[in-house]
Amino acid sequence: MSRSSKKGPYIDQNLSKKVAKQKAGDGAIKTWARSSQIPPEFIAYTFLVHNGKKFIEVYITEDMVGHRLGEFAPTRTFRGHGRVVKRTLEKT
Repeated sequence: MSRSSKKGPYIDQNLSKKVAKQKAGDGAIKTWARSSQIPPEFIAYTFLVHNGKKFIEVYITEDMVGHRLGEFAPTRTFRGHGRVVKRTLEKT
């Protein structure tokens, strides 16, 4: 279920304060607010988004507006669908 259009997009208040203080391209902003949506004011900023273990560096571009910060910092590592074992064909 999506958020009500009356309320508007969810943007973490502390995160927007940090962006207002900092100049664009002047270091990265560390955050744990993965559920915060990306407004147009965040363009050209670099965020360090926590994925549960470490911080992933995310540079915000125009295409990312409207998405959430957590979408760009994956929490799981895909290691494949199983090992491919070489099988030797028996010569008959």
